[in-house]
Amino acid sequence: MPAQFLINLFIAFLWMMFVDEDELKFSTFFTGFIVGALIVFLMHRFFGEQFYLRRFYAVVKLVLIFNSELIQSSIFVLKHILSPKIHIQPGIFRYETVLRGEWEVPALALLLTLTPGSVVMEVTPEGNVFYIHAMDIEQSRDDLVRSLAKFEKAIMEVTR
Repeated sequence: MPAQFLINLFIAFLWMMFVDEDELKFSTFFTGFIVGALIVFLMHRFFGEQFYLRRFYAVVKLVLIFNSELIQSSIFVLKHILSPKIHIQPGIFRYETVLRGEWEVPALALLLTLTPGSVVMEVTPEGNVFYIHAMDIEQSRDDLVRSLAKFEKAIMEVTR
């Protein structure tokens, strides 16, 4: 993938040189970058790997999913904080993940810990089981499992 990006940059700089302008402009570079991305996309099968901007799209998607989950869980926690009587049952549950590796498992643990109302307490040495403390185990367990599945899918799109 770095080769695809470097070729795209090379095409963008060539585009800047061939366009007859007195000064270098960002708009010319950007146009060349778009043309280069199109050329690299049409030729990416010759590199033997996926198109490099697909991973960028996956990273943006992961950030948007995290922001959505962060807002939803913040609203959930605020509802419990602002209610006159607190009816929560904190608890710990076990979650098995399909993620592996030294980047995927910590990324999932950090993304989950950053969302309010839940904390990853322990990850097994094998890295396939999380022990998670949830603020309200009755209501949030299913929502947490659903958001963990979304996070897992998005992380796999980025790393694999």
